[in-house]
Amino acid sequence: MCNNNKEEDIVGKWGLPLKELYSFALKFFKEKEGKAFHFTYDDKLKLVAYTRQVSHGKLDESKLPPLGVFDVIGRDRRLAWQALGDMSPENSMINFVKLVNKECTLFKHTVEAYKADLIEQKRITEENVKREQEEMEKQFALMALKQKEEEERCRQENTKQLIQEALNKQTYSQFLTYAQNQFPNNPDEQAVLVRQLQEQHYHQYMQQLQQNYEPGKELEIANAMMSAPEEKGNENDNVCKEQCGNGQCPSGECSVQTLFPASMWTRKDIDEFKLSLQREGGEAIIKVSHGETVTVRVPTTEGGNCIFWEFATDGHDIGFGLYFEWVKPDTTQVSVHVSDMEQELDDLDDDEENINTDLLCELEQNGISFKDLKESSLLDRPPLSCVIPIYRRDCHKEVYAGSHLYPGEGVYQLKFDNSYSLWRSKTLYYRIYYSQ
Repeated sequence: MCNNNKEEDIVGKWGLPLKELYSFALKFFKEKEGKAFHFTYDDKLKLVAYTRQVSHGKLDESKLPPLGVFDVIGRDRRLAWQALGDMSPENSMINFVKLVNKECTLFKHTVEAYKADLIEQKRITEENVKREQEEMEKQFALMALKQKEEEERCRQENTKQLIQEALNKQTYSQFLTYAQNQFPNNPDEQAVLVRQLQEQHYHQYMQQLQQNYEPGKELEIANAMMSAPEEKGNENDNVCKEQCGNGQCPSGECSVQTLFPASMWTRKDIDEFKLSLQREGGEAIIKVSHGETVTVRVPTTEGGNCIFWEFATDGHDIGFGLYFEWVKPDTTQVSVHVSDMEQELDDLDDDEENINTDLLCELEQNGISFKDLKESSLLDRPPLSCVIPIYRRDCHKEVYAGSHLYPGEGVYQLKFDNSYSLWRSKTLYYRIYYSQ
């Protein structure tokens, strides 16, 4: 009990386990004795006796070799060891530490530095372990994220494949008829055109889906399309063939699927372009007032297959977009129409007056507003396809130009939008022509 109390006292004083403190004191003694300090002969005998008591216990002469006649130091060491009697190894360690500390004040400071080094090493080890753990957690999180992204990518690919298969099954015969008219007696070109039309139809369908359906509904819709009766689709295809003849439906329901993307580019010769239009005169230079939208209606021309346009402005940008109205033109003349926000609202009100009020109320109860009905081309008016959405163009810095292949008979609407400007009017320079 007494030994335990002594051990607890010295551990509490030095802050190290007894065995570790003893090992440190023994190493300190062997390295520093004769250099940093000097022990007396008697103290050295005591220290050696303590070490042997710790290692071998009480002195047993029968287990030791006999001493020589002239081995005075060996005899003195055995006598010092014998004097310890039954002292326990723990007390021997304690006495060794006390004697080293008593005779060398440097020992205490060395122990303090040693403990500080242990604390620092422990801190570094803990930080390394924590850093490794955080790195592993990041790697696991990254692996989980990659796995989730891969699963989402696979899901989207499967959904895309299902939708494409469903759409292709519904439109293949229409696209094939159109391709056969465009490239007669050339199956390879027909196949390429059909694939292009199918891919474009898919993207147009997905854009419409994003506007009219909740996110995540694509797979549900694809499954519904795949499970739809095939006979009904074939019947619709037959009706379309009878009406279209050459693969271009008069109503626009099929032709809108053959819409090719437009090409756009810019040129730096803006000053030369403006001067050439000023010399030509005519209606190629118009003023677009603030809050107005100018729509230039350009009918398709018999014998033409592509429309080209060029435009620029003075000083400031302007919005530009291109639309195609699926209607047989009754004139070949280009016309310019100017509208502002109030006129557009008036047109919207006029359209509402022509709709059955009870029907409109019923649609609104089901979450379908008149604006949604108008934009979805459900009203009795020609279908309108967006070729280029309206975006603001820096056409005061360079000439904006573009072209688009005729998708069929109809009227192009080139819209120059200045409705966002509250104060500035814009001078617009434009040229429109077609090629065969």
